[in-house]
Amino acid sequence: MAEQAVDTDGGPTPRKRLAPPVAEPQPRPAPTLAPRSAAAPPPRTAGRAGSSTEGAEGHEPGRAEPPARPQEDAGGLWSGATRAVLFAAAASVGRGFAGRRRELLSLRADIDRAGLDTLAGRKAPRSRVLLIAGRPGSGRTALAEELVRRLADDYPDGVLRARLATSGGDPVPIERTARELLAVLGVSVRAGADEDELCEALRDALAGKRALLLYDDATGAEQVDALLPDAPDSLVVAVSRGPLTGVPDVRPCTLGGLDVSAAIGLLAQYAGTTRITCDPVAAQSLVEECGGQPAALVLVGGWLAARPMASVADAVQRLRELPPAAGDQDRGGRPLARAFRLAYEALPPAAARLLRLLVLAPGGWADAQIGSALAGCSVADAEAALEGFVAHGLLRPLAERRYQVPGCLDPMLRAALRATERPAEVELAGARMLERTVRQLHACRLAAHPPGSPARKKLAAMPGPLRFESTAAAAGWLESRLPVLLEIARLAVEDGGLDTLARRLVAGLTHALGAHRSADEAAPELYGLHRLVLDVARRRDLPVEEAAALLNLGDLDARAGRAEEALVRYKHALEAAREAADPYTTGRSLESIGGTYEDLGDWHRAADWYGRALQLRLSRGDRIGEALLYERLGTVRARTGQWGEALRAWRAAGAAFRRAGNPQGALRAADALDRLGDPAAADAHRRAARRLAARQRGGSGVGGVQGGSERVVGAEEAE
Repeated sequence: MAEQAVDTDGGPTPRKRLAPPVAEPQPRPAPTLAPRSAAAPPPRTAGRAGSSTEGAEGHEPGRAEPPARPQEDAGGLWSGATRAVLFAAAASVGRGFAGRRRELLSLRADIDRAGLDTLAGRKAPRSRVLLIAGRPGSGRTALAEELVRRLADDYPDGVLRARLATSGGDPVPIERTARELLAVLGVSVRAGADEDELCEALRDALAGKRALLLYDDATGAEQVDALLPDAPDSLVVAVSRGPLTGVPDVRPCTLGGLDVSAAIGLLAQYAGTTRITCDPVAAQSLVEECGGQPAALVLVGGWLAARPMASVADAVQRLRELPPAAGDQDRGGRPLARAFRLAYEALPPAAARLLRLLVLAPGGWADAQIGSALAGCSVADAEAALEGFVAHGLLRPLAERRYQVPGCLDPMLRAALRATERPAEVELAGARMLERTVRQLHACRLAAHPPGSPARKKLAAMPGPLRFESTAAAAGWLESRLPVLLEIARLAVEDGGLDTLARRLVAGLTHALGAHRSADEAAPELYGLHRLVLDVARRRDLPVEEAAALLNLGDLDARAGRAEEALVRYKHALEAAREAADPYTTGRSLESIGGTYEDLGDWHRAADWYGRALQLRLSRGDRIGEALLYERLGTVRARTGQWGEALRAWRAAGAAFRRAGNPQGALRAADALDRLGDPAAADAHRRAARRLAARQRGGSGVGGVQGGSERVVGAEEAE
């Protein structure tokens, strides 16, 4: 939970864009609700930090009223009264950073302090590591972000951020984090690269640079140690719950609660200064009830912001009246648990249900589309609810109208989900989210086609919230949501309860990536997606899909230069294809094995596997396929010095290309026959190819179809 208040060093802290640019959410005015309920005062407008924002005082002079949100149908999920309770007085105010002056000074001093290597007379081999440790909800991430903001100008090579734990607290694989950081740096890596290769590439990319790295929610020292750059002039700021034993020369800073003045300043950002100054004793009592924890203060402040007529003493009384619960047994987590119960239990039932369902979103990241799908409500209602949750301190706003469940609230929301929702309802909500994502990916792929195309006409017929205005908009959506989309696919496959939807999702994401990226650019993501398909196929005993996934992975391995690994995958694919008695995947496996042996320079084995594939093609009557295989056989036979076999193969290839109506292939065969020393056969094939080309052009002459000058057609294009 981010600390959001004024900087106690002075006035409001200005926010600046860091490098590389990271879009920072700006406060948005809460919507004016119509009709206004008699039980809820009119909403406030956004004022500056420290100004009075009481609902009774009306809006700030010289500031326009925010536009009214259209009223929903009276019988809809969000009635006027529900909206009023959810959004009353929830307008955002200017928020900066609160307190932690001593900790910031200590961290700045640690940067300049000599390390163990320097004291020993050695040059530091790696980056300095500063550790900010504390319980979830202590403001540890906010302190790290503020430190990074203040240090950014000292590190000209930019700021890199990575979250090392999921919203559920599980560690993020080091391989995935390294790949994401390399993508931000613009460094391309081979598809299927392992953890060691990726970490080495990251260290090479940062060598000699002066960069600032923020590793949030580190679960262990091994994560941070693997991602440390070999760059003494760079700095790593790590955030963790406890010490990182094993990271050399780490400088820890352990957080407790905020001091009273900073805590009251944070509370005033939500409750307004008037209520604080009218009852400072109650404000101090409220800070004590919250243990000075920023997350708890934000939640109680959000509760007060939604109730402009309630006093600070009312909030203290409500907290004290809460009945004991299981979360109260942990004394350190008790303030946050009770503040969460106060805020959560005050929500309307429909809003509370949407909030607890948000933990099903991957990584706790959500937008209006995901919220709409989870709750089964309209996109507009979901967007309104998400904005209301931000005003209550229950969500963290991100760029491009995206939101995130704070990690400190995730366990409590999951407990509420288990206690409230039936398993079937939870599964249905997850299925709705997957189905909505599949439809968005389909729209994203259609948007890649040119205007006026049939695909664009299909896109125009889709519902408005799913459509994209342009190809650029669709590509931007795909790139900005790609980590979330990949996480949705991964979690869907791991769950195993919705394999059909998971397969559709992976297919949709694969097609969208292929539409908006080149093959090389999409290869790293496609490698992971094909591995997911392989997992589902093996779990569901789908040999055809297993063979297809293995073939795709083998192709990516071969393209990345891992021929031996590709060969193993192709042979496993052949076993699965034969089990399924599928001729297409069997033939493709045979040809891929032959092609790999050819790449390895094992011409005899390549000829053997090409011969097996040719027999299958001949039995199916696939003329283009058999022509291409004759062509490959002619090539490898010539490599082994079997000139007679090579000549027979190339003659057969030319004849097969003519029968298939492909004059370009026949001309290639003629050129090969020339090189192999059979000019008579070459001339015969060349004349036949020209006659075929002339017939295809309606008898207008041979034109420019000349031996050796025609465009070479590859196997994929010919098929």
